[in-house]
Amino acid sequence: MTSATDGLRGRRSECAHLDRLVADVRSRQGRVLIVRGEAGIGKSALLDYLAANADGCRVARAAGVESEMELPFAGLHQLCAPMLDLAENLPPPQSAALRVAFGLEFGGPPDRFLVGAAVLSLLAEVADRQPLLCVVDDAQWLDRASAQALTFVGRRLFADQIAVVFGVRDPVTAPEWRGFPELLVGGLADEDAEALLDAVVPGRLDEHVRDRIVAETRGNPLALLELPRGLTAAELAGGFERPDVRPMASQIEQNFVQRVQLLPPQTQRLLLTAAAEPVGDVPLLLRALRILDLPVTAAGPAEASGLVELGARVRFRHPLVRSATYRAAVSADRRAAHQAIAEAIDPDLDPDRRAWHRAQAADEPDEEVAAELIASADRAQRRGGVAAMAAFLQRATELTPDPATRASRALAAAQATLRAGAFETAQKLLVTADEWSANELHQATVNLFRAQITFASGHGTAAAQLLLDAARRLEPLHLDLARDTYLDAFVAAMFAGVLAPGSPQAEVARVARAAPQPTTPRKHDLLLETLAVSFTDGYPAAVPLARQAIEAFADQTLADPSDLRWLWLASRTSVDLWDYDHWDVLTDRHVRLARELGDLTELPLVLNSRLTMHLFGGDFAAAASLLAEIRTIVDATGIALAPYGAIGLAVMRGRLDEAVPLIATTMDDVKARGEGGGLSFTRWANAVLMNSLARYPEALASAQAASADPMDLGVASWSLPELVEAAVRSGQRELATEGLDRLTELTQASGTDWALGLLARSTALLTTGPAAESGYQEAVERLGRTRVRMDLARSHLVYGEWLRRAGRRQDARTQLRTAYDLLTTAGADAFAERARRELAATGEAVDERASRASDTLTAQEAHIAALAGSGLTNAQIGAQMFLSQHTVEWHLRKVFAKLGITSRRQLRPLTG
Repeated sequence: MTSATDGLRGRRSECAHLDRLVADVRSRQGRVLIVRGEAGIGKSALLDYLAANADGCRVARAAGVESEMELPFAGLHQLCAPMLDLAENLPPPQSAALRVAFGLEFGGPPDRFLVGAAVLSLLAEVADRQPLLCVVDDAQWLDRASAQALTFVGRRLFADQIAVVFGVRDPVTAPEWRGFPELLVGGLADEDAEALLDAVVPGRLDEHVRDRIVAETRGNPLALLELPRGLTAAELAGGFERPDVRPMASQIEQNFVQRVQLLPPQTQRLLLTAAAEPVGDVPLLLRALRILDLPVTAAGPAEASGLVELGARVRFRHPLVRSATYRAAVSADRRAAHQAIAEAIDPDLDPDRRAWHRAQAADEPDEEVAAELIASADRAQRRGGVAAMAAFLQRATELTPDPATRASRALAAAQATLRAGAFETAQKLLVTADEWSANELHQATVNLFRAQITFASGHGTAAAQLLLDAARRLEPLHLDLARDTYLDAFVAAMFAGVLAPGSPQAEVARVARAAPQPTTPRKHDLLLETLAVSFTDGYPAAVPLARQAIEAFADQTLADPSDLRWLWLASRTSVDLWDYDHWDVLTDRHVRLARELGDLTELPLVLNSRLTMHLFGGDFAAAASLLAEIRTIVDATGIALAPYGAIGLAVMRGRLDEAVPLIATTMDDVKARGEGGGLSFTRWANAVLMNSLARYPEALASAQAASADPMDLGVASWSLPELVEAAVRSGQRELATEGLDRLTELTQASGTDWALGLLARSTALLTTGPAAESGYQEAVERLGRTRVRMDLARSHLVYGEWLRRAGRRQDARTQLRTAYDLLTTAGADAFAERARRELAATGEAVDERASRASDTLTAQEAHIAALAGSGLTNAQIGAQMFLSQHTVEWHLRKVFAKLGITSRRQLRPLTG
């Protein structure tokens, strides 16, 4: 019911909220909104009001359909199909991803978040011409790929003339919808509910009965409209409360069931066919009706009762009418309807929807239908619809008559379901895969997938052993796959770190070394040999192999698409060698490859590694820029990622208030996940922080804990110089000597200037007289030949501290001034303050560093400013940051105002 003053009766505030949203969009303020409430509460009516009152805006609409949830990008196609003529204006990777997703061309499966970025760019192109309002009803029933793409867009709207409004039914369970602004739609106020009830109930209701009905429906408009239909006031006297009371949505749905069952049989079958065909395609429905020998005139009684409209499209009065019609039908009638729809679909134009309807029509195993589903699964994979691929394969498994083939398809379905993140379903499919096959390789692969599920579902401490067991079983059956699995077991053991029971890395190494050598070694076979030798024969023996491996991965002429899987491990190996240059090359290549492939799941992980590299290099501006990009991706995708980059940057900057809570919460999180490698990282970070603040006993405790696992070469190695410095300053020379002994073995085997410079510095801290000075000078000389500016600055600092304590004030000032300049330039405030205090103790006054204008920028503004200063256009920045050009322009206007500049040319010296 409507009111001339309120728009919708009882919805004055809700309509005003929607009116403000439209006004914001017209003034170039992007908006996203969840209109949330229970079934029948009036969400669809509010979305209709919004669309009807969006004067001057282009309105695009779509609706989720429960039975279409398995078809990839079905909802997105509804929304975007009329706009695809503008896709040619998008950046090439985005345009290609969108065309592949919509089945317009074939290619490698696009990353789902790259598709989201493409949709954002497409909507922005449309909004450049006219403000755009996207309205998506029943969004809880969108296929997963569409939901991910559209919520990605919703999180990226800032300065665009775009609004995306979702109608979502309570309860909201999917994570995609969390964190958005909401308009919660509740029941009507009693006065409005009573007016609505009076309008639909014949005669006059007893006031007490009316009050009871209003209370029992809780002001649900659809309940008030639909439940009393066909009942007299006398029949309504008892209200709706019964001993077998059901949730309100079920009551409403049951009412629709009763109304459908009162229709003539042919009308019921027509409604069922329309309910089974969720697109609302009238020509398709008419073809299906002819196959079923049903006259279109049979729709008359359903239209007369207001349950459905057959116009340009089939439109049910409410989604509950569709679901009630479908669920109330007997299974034989449902199968007949799906079969007719399948026969009515052109297999050349829409083979996937045809295959899905044929599958719904099958009541027993059918190899022909199963084969069609397999083909659909392959197309879904090429379009990036991993969840749809899994659904097709799962149904194909159910319809496969041959046990061996069924087992094979169950294994493929489990793998796809694992990729889609549905671990519980994947485990169930593996039961089927294991049950129906006697093939040894097949069963070994089942074990491998079980181990991968364990690892993927939380990096559990049990994953390394499970992967090792799987690799052993695979070894005589498929050597290459077995060796890949040994490497995966190493990675799982690294993640488990100090929390892993026993010594899984040593066991993996022993078994892997005993395995047969491959006929044609691959680059990552060198990584496997490196790790295995390191744990069996010791780090020094593995160094030559490690150098060979990282040089192979760094050689661009040997580049291969499979490198993406192993580049993280290769760059980690360069860290173990204290080889900064290869760390730079490998992480740079990894970032570029992940970006080219649009792999936003991989990208945050490697950006964290590259960020850490910049921290050691003293380039905190570059590190902060990468951190902003990581946060952008994590925010847009919802990927769960421990904040290692944020911790590292806060620690190196000496931001105690920021770093301490981050470290504490991360330690709790990684312990809960069994991620011992992350635990070691946070302990190392705390050791650096405490050393920078001259809180040496605390630094010593953290460094001891971080270096407790001698097999953890990366973080444990970083922690040894921290341990030596903290132990010396705490008067714990025995502990310092033990740490130095371990450091000596590692650094002498490495032989890089970075490694030997750290060794010289740490040795000097434990030495006195000329030997100490010689050590400090060697450290400064060696580290001065590297790009590791933080360790160089810290070497000048401890050298200057030693000189001051030796009474050589003038010499001390030279070293301390160099340290102070390097540390302040980087932004390492705590270490710089340590240097400032030492300089003051020599009698030299030092002005505290003046803040730079660029320090006023937010992390995202600084990242955009750096990209613009490097020469990227707004379009290129937007593609990298998953923002529209208008939003980039908006951020740059704020940057210019904060920095007091007027052109992009002025950015480089301020943000470099």
